Amino acid sequence: MSSFTGLFSSDMAIDLGTANTLVYVKGRGIVLNEPSVVAFHVKDGRKQVLAVGEDAKLMLGRTPGSIQAIRPMREGVIADFDVAEEMIKHFIRKVHRRTTFSKPKIIVCVPHGATPVEKRAIRQSVISAGARRAGLIPEPIAAAIGAGMPITDPTGNMVVDIGGGTTEVAVLSLGDIVYARSVRVGGDRMDEAIVSYLRRQQNLLIGDATAERIKTTIGSARMPDDGRGTAIQIRGRDLVNGVPKEIEITQAQVAEALAEPVQQICEAVMTALETTPPDLAADIVDRGVMLTGGGALLGELDLALREQTGLAVSIADESLNCVALGTGKALEYEKQLRHVIDYDS
Repeated sequence: MSSFTGLFSSDMAIDLGTANTLVYVKGRGIVLNEPSVVAFHVKDGRKQVLAVGEDAKLMLGRTPGSIQAIRPMREGVIADFDVAEEMIKHFIRKVHRRTTFSKPKIIVCVPHGATPVEKRAIRQSVISAGARRAGLIPEPIAAAIGAGMPITDPTGNMVVDIGGGTTEVAVLSLGDIVYARSVRVGGDRMDEAIVSYLRRQQNLLIGDATAERIKTTIGSARMPDDGRGTAIQIRGRDLVNGVPKEIEITQAQVAEALAEPVQQICEAVMTALETTPPDLAADIVDRGVMLTGGGALLGELDLALREQTGLAVSIADESLNCVALGTGKALEYEKQLRHVIDYDS
């Protein structure tokens, strides 16, 4: 009988990211990974949701005046309350695939730098979307658990989680945060840097989807050794005469465009190292730095960090899923990790 009720009350963990939302169901692992995008049209002053996730992402930058496609999450926190609630509801329903179910307990990860108001907004949205209880876990802790770091040991562990909206740099020991800093630089800022670089240097206007494709295909945090690297063809609008045109962009140009956001990430890591207690800093020299999040997949970012810090830098095995896996593990081993899950604020 207990297994039957367990079937209907699948507790879940949600990584509510700026770029993607991942849902982890207890006992089943990650069951959903979709873009955090919602498309809606406004009718009589009310927003009617048309598409969520993958379908809505295809509409970004391509909608007629009557339809809007937006990302309700900005820099890891909720920017549009109503739309975020609809998105969470949609994902919960999609995971359950049934109309009636008992309310699940949901744990959501939040950026370390989120304000009490932002935390309350996330909790409220999750409860309105049908959760029985909503717990919050700091993103750096979830990322470190997901990367398999021994955070409960009395040793220093450093994790750098580079998401869509924020980069979280944290030093953890004995299962909690000793030092953490959240800088609002991530994958989105990198896309913006590519867009503005092409506008300045090539008089070419491109959309966010094209910028993201450039970043994931030939993005690099360091200049290529030959000063050029690989190249791809991209299309956009010529700002001089207003017609569409196609140009070639090289890896060296992308590295130049990304220099500023990469430097900001490196500076956040350096600041964290400077403020870490000496004994924990000694542990970090031994263990190195762990990179997680989608931004960790930027070409040669680990080498750029290694050059700046002189430390060993490694990328987590499933860096894209680390935060969701860590939040899921906090759900599975709630008794051992209850001190890091916040159920009331």
